[in-house]
Amino acid sequence: MSESKPSEKRAPKARLTALYEIDAQKGAAKLKNRKCPRCGNIMAHHKAPVERWTCGSCSFTDFVKATTAKG
Repeated sequence: MSESKPSEKRAPKARLTALYEIDAQKGAAKLKNRKCPRCGNIMAHHKAPVERWTCGSCSFTDFVKATTAKG
């Protein structure tokens, strides 16, 4: 029988810059993603298979309308 190695715990990565745009001169932080109109949580942006905004808490989904290029 082989011995299994204990799993190593990793430190959580700082996600502040992933969710917010920080302006040091103004001292302000702006949220990059949208907030859910139903529950107020941060929504995720998905590009495939159909571009949409989805809330993980209440399952609200807002589909992005496709823009057609006129030529």
